[in-house]
Amino acid sequence: MSILVDVGVIKGEFELKVAFEIPSNGFTAISGPSGGGKSTLLRTIAGLEPDARGTVQVAGERWLAEGYRLPTHRRAVGYVFQSPALFPHLDVRRNLLFGRTRRGRGRDLLAFDDVVDLLGLERLIDRRVTGLSGGEQQRVAIAQALLSNPRLLLMDEPMAALDRASRETLLPYLEALQSALAIPVLYVTHALAEVAQLAEHMLLIQAGRLTASGRVSELLTRLDLPMAHGREAGAVIAAQVADRDEADRLTRLDFNGGQIWVPSAPLATGTQVRLRILSRDITLAARPDPDSSNLGCFRVRVIAIAECGPAEVVVRLAAGEETLVTRVSRRAERLLQLAPGRELYALVRSVAALA
Repeated sequence: MSILVDVGVIKGEFELKVAFEIPSNGFTAISGPSGGGKSTLLRTIAGLEPDARGTVQVAGERWLAEGYRLPTHRRAVGYVFQSPALFPHLDVRRNLLFGRTRRGRGRDLLAFDDVVDLLGLERLIDRRVTGLSGGEQQRVAIAQALLSNPRLLLMDEPMAALDRASRETLLPYLEALQSALAIPVLYVTHALAEVAQLAEHMLLIQAGRLTASGRVSELLTRLDLPMAHGREAGAVIAAQVADRDEADRLTRLDFNGGQIWVPSAPLATGTQVRLRILSRDITLAARPDPDSSNLGCFRVRVIAIAECGPAEVVVRLAAGEETLVTRVSRRAERLLQLAPGRELYALVRSVAALA
């Protein structure tokens, strides 16, 4: 089963016209410039845009089709907004119980206690929501949406209104949803760190049109897309815990293109992890440097090069079956004789183990 969307919406001078198909599980990030239509897309899927035309099909169930429109209240969708939509006069428990009153019939229910545990709400359950932090309120809003027993969860920049500390606190709970939920999540965000940490698939929307879609690991390193050119540009790769160096307190991670060392983590050998390697943390060299303090040194091949300002270029690299991206000076481009097909070594200074 998958989610099939092919819709058009006209709102004044703005027109949203997009078509895509994504898996019916896991996180799909939706990103792009402000005003491009990301929130309008979510509202269309939820049935909140009365003039929407086209097709919306979720796990085999029609929500929108020619001559047919499933009413909003009958769409099994959970919606989490940028600002939590909670009842301020109620405590956390009663806000969550409201989510249960909206549950769809004929489907297995998510257990109340399991959702409370998943989002770490045990200590907050009897508190008024007005006394909670922004991050805590957002966790309550997510739990409320889950307790409506949706077939699809829509999240519209759920961390945009939070300060940095609250975002860092909320992110692990969103990671937990990744593995615990058997439903798809459409997640709108401008933050590449959130995309890298949470999503497997990605949609880019600009000026009401879908400009790219595919796996996050592919799109983040495409040189024709803006994500590969910014200061937060980087790659996401799949790796596996292989060994530990107790003396240096490091863990060795193996991936398709080589090995990387990270600060020791309490993960069993064989555990699958996602790594994020920023472009600014990769240096290219003509020869390996195994005795350096770098966390990784492995062979790479240049796939493509693109301009990135007056003094730099951005380089897409293949490391085995994985792709990376880095920025180098034009001087380094000349001295290293960079060109598609050129084989070099990537020296990695830092890496983030995401999950």
